[in-house]
Amino acid sequence: MITVSKEDYLKSILEAETEGETVISARLAHLLKVSPPAVTMALRRLKKDGLVRVGAKGEISLTVAGRKIARKLTLRHHLIERMLSEMFGMEWWKVHDEAERLEHAVSPDFEAKLLAKLGSAGACPHGNLSEMESSASRRRRGLVLLADADIDTNYTVSGIYERDRGLLEFLEHRGIRPGAKLKVVERNYDQTLTLTTPDGTISLGPAASQRVWLSAATKPKH
Repeated sequence: MITVSKEDYLKSILEAETEGETVISARLAHLLKVSPPAVTMALRRLKKDGLVRVGAKGEISLTVAGRKIARKLTLRHHLIERMLSEMFGMEWWKVHDEAERLEHAVSPDFEAKLLAKLGSAGACPHGNLSEMESSASRRRRGLVLLADADIDTNYTVSGIYERDRGLLEFLEHRGIRPGAKLKVVERNYDQTLTLTTPDGTISLGPAASQRVWLSAATKPKH
């Protein structure tokens, strides 16, 4: 039987891997907000259960069995986010935290109902797909990071990093939300951007602009 804490560890490892990180104990402790000794104990159990491997330098990776569990939980989380948004109208920037709480309580029967009702192809309220995507995969789809966006070009917000509630609220209050139209007016010497959004002209620093993906640019007509 996979416990809640084991599922959380496996999903966090998958998330970090997808973002291109080398996963080590300290990173897991930070992501899960637990102590280093707690991570050490959990990894010992996960390794014994054949769900993770730990390399000679402490790098952590998922086994085939561990990856299967992590992906299943990721899909369940995605479906719950969509349910909260599409069926109950919850604000897009709130659904991640709520889904984190609900994902362990959903039965396989209810998950199957959600999948039948919503389908597997749709994006979540943050604009992200059900399968965790790497930066390389997004770029292959023609997406570009806001931090790398061209000046004086029209874009549509495609997806936003969803695991930071403070960031999501910050962006929402500045008109940066999935589907929003925006344009980079100026790139400043300190890498802050001046943008036009549906809520007006704003400034945005690199910590936020590196968390927002945009659809392929369309050059404005003159």
